[in-house]
Amino acid sequence: MSEIGKTVAEPVQKADKLDYHALNALLNLYDDEGRIQFDKDREAANQFFLQHVNLNTVFFHDLEEKFRYLLENDYYEREVVEQYDFEFIKALFKQAYAHKFRFQTFLGAYKYYTSYTLKTFDGSRYLERYEDRVCMVALTLAAGDRDLARELVDEIMTGRFQPATPTFLNSGKAQRGEPVSCFLLRIEDNMESIGRAINSALQLSKRGGGVALLLSNLREAGAPIKKIQNQSSGVIPVMKLLEDSFSYANQLGARQGAGAVYLNAHHPDILKFLDTKRENADEKIRIKTLSLGVVIPDITFKLAKNNDDMYLFSPYDVERVYGKPFADISVTEHYAEMVEDPRIRKTKINARAFFQTLAEIQFESGYPYIMFEDTVNRANPIEGRITLSNLCSEILQVSTASTYNEDLTYEHIGEDISCNLGSMNIAKAMDSPDFSATIQTAIRGLTAVSEQTSIDSVPSIRKGNEAAHAIGLGQMNLHGYFGRERIHYGSEEGLDFTNAYFAAVMYECLRASMEIARERGETFEGFETSDYADGSFFDRYDPAEFEPKTARVKELFAASTIHTPTAEEWAQLKADIAEHGMFNRYLQAVPPTGSISYINNSTSSIHPIASRIEIRKEGKIGRVYYPAPYMTNDNLEYYADAYEIGYEKIIDTYAVATRYVDQGLSLTLFFKDTATTREINRAQIYAWRKGIKTIYYIRLRQTALVGTEVEGCVSCML
Repeated sequence: MSEIGKTVAEPVQKADKLDYHALNALLNLYDDEGRIQFDKDREAANQFFLQHVNLNTVFFHDLEEKFRYLLENDYYEREVVEQYDFEFIKALFKQAYAHKFRFQTFLGAYKYYTSYTLKTFDGSRYLERYEDRVCMVALTLAAGDRDLARELVDEIMTGRFQPATPTFLNSGKAQRGEPVSCFLLRIEDNMESIGRAINSALQLSKRGGGVALLLSNLREAGAPIKKIQNQSSGVIPVMKLLEDSFSYANQLGARQGAGAVYLNAHHPDILKFLDTKRENADEKIRIKTLSLGVVIPDITFKLAKNNDDMYLFSPYDVERVYGKPFADISVTEHYAEMVEDPRIRKTKINARAFFQTLAEIQFESGYPYIMFEDTVNRANPIEGRITLSNLCSEILQVSTASTYNEDLTYEHIGEDISCNLGSMNIAKAMDSPDFSATIQTAIRGLTAVSEQTSIDSVPSIRKGNEAAHAIGLGQMNLHGYFGRERIHYGSEEGLDFTNAYFAAVMYECLRASMEIARERGETFEGFETSDYADGSFFDRYDPAEFEPKTARVKELFAASTIHTPTAEEWAQLKADIAEHGMFNRYLQAVPPTGSISYINNSTSSIHPIASRIEIRKEGKIGRVYYPAPYMTNDNLEYYADAYEIGYEKIIDTYAVATRYVDQGLSLTLFFKDTATTREINRAQIYAWRKGIKTIYYIRLRQTALVGTEVEGCVSCML
């Protein structure tokens, strides 16, 4: 039995003899009075510093000696530091340390020191404290702007804003990957594009980003090549090549390569595509590590409702008939005419059988992700078509095709997508002394990420990033905030808060981007043809709907600096954007927030907790326990887990937020172990009807471990 296992099994040991592993494990056991031992986790965090961090941190006499060493030995990026005089750097570090930051949980401290902080090249000793990392991120993103650097330090140190893992991990380091979270690539129906995509996946993966690729345009298995019938191998061999690529390339060993592939539901290979995730799939086709996503148009649901067959269309023929790739065609709009067109080869399957298969695969594996194609494109304010999402299903942006010469050089460079992400802690943002300034700083910090990223090895990514300045400001800790304020997740008050909060965030994001455009005299490419330019975006909203309606939420907003726009302010913003434009093509995306949630002491994203005391397996240490933020023994009733809350309330909450987010929200659905595939189907239909854009994972509660847990275990008594 592991050390932690012994500790949990033998809780009779005295606390003063326990190390930080064991103290953390006591969090998962009730005390003699039946209360959760939150104090033991805080003690574990303190002991982690005393027993481990302090003993393994390189000592410097002063900041000047530290910087000299880190620069001379190629730990810090000299170009970042040289943008400032050292007196300012000293003052910035003093500002950061003045916050007297303390990790609220053991896992937060452990995660930071194992995953983020700068270490000696042999990995044995630490070279940074949390404050040091924050300052280097601020110095990097501010790019010489002292005011912005100071603002970023305050926003990150207080936990109001948290850059995404690649940005927080890499900023300021000389040996680093890119500060970008993920990338999206189109693949067109030719060998040059396939070859380029595999190379691009390698290049992007080694820089630390997850990569999603569009397969919908590839001709199906058995399609002709150069008019010779039955030659194409379809999408499966391409998936196998991509999976091998991601397993080979990683970011200096710091993060494993990760990829996802998206396929339209009406592609002829769709059932083979789904079969690759079956538990009993043949090894020749089985996909183990690559994530799968399915793009589903409205017509598919309508066919299933009527119990009709659904036709699958040859992308090869569709492109010849329509003159553009399959993914750029609205299947819903052209379905009837494609069915009748004899030039387009087609096969048919039963629509309800398709959804049954989809649910079966999700039941077994959690995959595929789902993108509701028509919902996404109806909401899209930018000219063009959104054809896929990313590895976490929250990025939804227009991309355009590239064309290639025979030697794989570009004939035309299209626009692919990079994700420049960071998230706000909702609870801390509500406490902000200036909510508008918090968002302004976050938007400027994320804009810096987009501007400081240039992936020269993948020109379509570079071009898309330079043209769009697209960012994704996310949100996390919604359930933690609800628990703190004693609001039930999914309740009337919960939905009211979600509506008003996200309306206020949207308003401030738009204002921030407009201000950058006004300052620089520059907009994103294509602004003139967007719904922002002609004002139609603003006409979608009635400002009367922004305001809180319930007494409790009115009270919370009155006690904060958050502001929902009036009709006059909304009209003024519409006029300002028409005059000055916007700098960022996209502004918001709500990711799942894994590691950054722990170091920020947040619940992940805006979904409910999966458990009051979360159990994680962390490397050599084994099991680690994480308490839901702001949870005490007196407010446990507000921390029902996602399995108990049910998918309807989760979808309702996301549907409210979705109205105000220009991209997507990473939505995981949770089901009890008694769930059936029919229930999963019902959840898919409910999500589609409520206007959800994407579904990330399907999670079923696992009960296999319950019998092995110690009696009195908090995680197993929910």
